[in-house]
Amino acid sequence: MASPARPAASARRESAAIRDSRPAGPARPPGERHITIALALTVNGKRKRVSVPPMKRLLDVLREDLELPGSKEGCGEGECGACTVLMDGEPVNSCLVAAGQCEGAQILTVEGLARENRLSALQQAFVEMGGAQCGICTPGMLVSAHALLRAARGRVPGEDEVREALAGNLCRCTGYQKIVDAVRAAAGGTRGKRRAPKGG
Repeated sequence: MASPARPAASARRESAAIRDSRPAGPARPPGERHITIALALTVNGKRKRVSVPPMKRLLDVLREDLELPGSKEGCGEGECGACTVLMDGEPVNSCLVAAGQCEGAQILTVEGLARENRLSALQQAFVEMGGAQCGICTPGMLVSAHALLRAARGRVPGEDEVREALAGNLCRCTGYQKIVDAVRAAAGGTRGKRRAPKGG
């Protein structure tokens, strides 16, 4: 003969007793979810101050708090390089950098490459030579290439050197040859130029 079902109230009391008997985890500090820091940093040459959680990703600070959407999120794991920015002159994956690590830092994003709404020579080379495809990887490619050309100090880097500098930036649209060619052309000032029409 089947045993009668327990009343709902009795079942709830038993469930509560079991739950209360479990060891409690570490106490959460009051207001932990609302902890923020006043972050001061320089972005594209301009001093910025934002109030953000210390573990918020630099990528999200740039896109959400500073309204700079150029840096893209591709993988969120530091594998694709789409979110690359320069931090104190060095390329970093902004999806892996916590805001708390950026106090006083100098940040350069893809928006900082152009001057007075004019594309840089590197950006123009990407446009003219087919280095830009869907656009997801392009900001990270440009920032990494910018770091390379700045370190080269006017020297045209070799093809292998360019490929090594861009090894952390993945493009899923096409091969890398046009990207490599664009970087080297920008370094040498030899990107494709349209000739002025003859005559008046």
